[in-house]
Amino acid sequence: MDFYISHSSNKPIYEQIMAQIKSQILSGVLKEGDALPSIRVLARELRISVITTKRAYDELEHEGLLHSVAGKGTFVAAANPQLLREEKMRQLEDLLQKAVDSAKEHGFSLEELTRILTLIYQEER
Repeated sequence: MDFYISHSSNKPIYEQIMAQIKSQILSGVLKEGDALPSIRVLARELRISVITTKRAYDELEHEGLLHSVAGKGTFVAAANPQLLREEKMRQLEDLLQKAVDSAKEHGFSLEELTRILTLIYQEER
């Protein structure tokens, strides 16, 4: 499992770790029951504080995406379909917000944007 940390990013390191783990869970790369690296191992590999790694894992556990077993490690939690759908919806909203901002910036109307979205959505793949 590879993680990439940017020390020049405005995003805190623990959030970068969280985003990458979430992405791997949502895409199916990480599946229910998969073990994550221990907090200490991940901290050592990334050359960051154990506290930073623990914060990322704790936040993801609080969100219901991970669960810890004392003495055994941290694992991907059982899939909560509603939670996963909410996260995917939030990601979709972010992408659509960028599309809306771009459409407004280039002078496209809501009707034009809706027409484009409808065509793309109905396009067979």
